[in-house]
Amino acid sequence: MKVILLKDVKKVGKKDQIIDVSDGYATNFLIPQKLAVPYNERTISQLKANQARIIAEEKAQQAEALVNKKKLEEKEISFVLAIGEKGKAFGAITAKKVEEKIKEQFKVNVDRRKFVNFQPLNQLGPAIVEVELFKDVIAKVKVLVKDKE
Repeated sequence: MKVILLKDVKKVGKKDQIIDVSDGYATNFLIPQKLAVPYNERTISQLKANQARIIAEEKAQQAEALVNKKKLEEKEISFVLAIGEKGKAFGAITAKKVEEKIKEQFKVNVDRRKFVNFQPLNQLGPAIVEVELFKDVIAKVKVLVKDKE
């Protein structure tokens, strides 16, 4: 019996995949557990419509990410860091602080877990923070760390 999987099933297949399984496995396990639906004209049209909707949503998200990337790369954000007499920094600029400053200054929601190879900033001067906004859309945010005067 041919079925369309609604969820990933171990050792069977992935979501939206059309597979051929035994009749008993489909009718007694996959369909009652809402893991699959029978393969027919109606379910095929639903699958195609769902895939088209997902593609349209991804294109919209990517377009928004490109707009946000341009916004983030136009200006720089600055932080003030206290420096001791021997040039040692007191504290550091963390990913959370950078995330909050981006939200405050640019009105763009970013997740600090999407920062690429971020290390806390504890030295004066300019730095670049890379943020993955969407698949293959990475913004390079300019950060300036100044001395507390």
